[in-house]
Amino acid sequence: MTHFVLTVSCKSTRGIVAAIATFLADQGCNIVDSSQFDDLDTGKFFMRISFISEECIGVADLVEGVKPIAKKFAMDVDILDAKKPMKVLLMVSRFGHCLNDLLYRWKIGALPIDIVGVVSNHFDYQKVVVNDDIPFHYIHVTKENKSQAEAKILDLIQQTGAELIVLARYMQVLSDEVCRKMSGRIINIHHSFLPSFKGANPYKQAYQRGVKLVGATAHYVTADLDEGPIIEQDTVRVTHAQSAEDYVSMGRDVESQVLARAVHAHIHHRTFINGNRVVVFPASPGSYASKHMS
Repeated sequence: MTHFVLTVSCKSTRGIVAAIATFLADQGCNIVDSSQFDDLDTGKFFMRISFISEECIGVADLVEGVKPIAKKFAMDVDILDAKKPMKVLLMVSRFGHCLNDLLYRWKIGALPIDIVGVVSNHFDYQKVVVNDDIPFHYIHVTKENKSQAEAKILDLIQQTGAELIVLARYMQVLSDEVCRKMSGRIINIHHSFLPSFKGANPYKQAYQRGVKLVGATAHYVTADLDEGPIIEQDTVRVTHAQSAEDYVSMGRDVESQVLARAVHAHIHHRTFINGNRVVVFPASPGSYASKHMS
């Protein structure tokens, strides 16, 4: 039996769920898990269905068969092989906690992705990446060569077939052009002190101001710096007895966890961009990965 995921987004109207369920039943498919959401503010409808084909029907036939329903309801619909890992390109600068965390989760099977390469503007993590038999690409970035550097990144994305870009503490601002071309396919992570503490040493600034919650935000990248639709967030409580170094250490931990959960949600097609927000459906119960994402 083949395991598939079907995703739908469209204007909310009566009959969508019934039409999809009937279609799958007629194709000899059995629904395993289903989530849906009606946004009463925008009038949009989102749905994710995990299902099994008991008659070994292929993706191409399912995609072709659902076209009449998609046309009737003017919906964006996609059907994907749930077992096929998404191709992911990781990008990092000099802080490696998020990169190392993603690599570890990938190695133990908690993050089932196909890492097609790691891009960096420094050589700090070249050995770590190469030791895992992952291609490492050094792309030097300066104010003067930024457009050429981004052209190399876009070429690499095309060559590798990367479906998702993860900025695992990549400390370069992407141009509006790259953000538009890769809309909905770039995830970034940053501390949740914005806009209060910007620039260098934000955790030290937070310590000096007596902040009691250290947090992180993972979001889709847009042309608006660090203001893209939010996928995942979390916080950890700190006290007056902890040092600035404790703030940094705890911040790294929460950043790593939040980014991993955001990537996990995206690769399992559980995220839907809804204007400036993101609809995130829960992980399917009982899955191995969903139990190892904290």
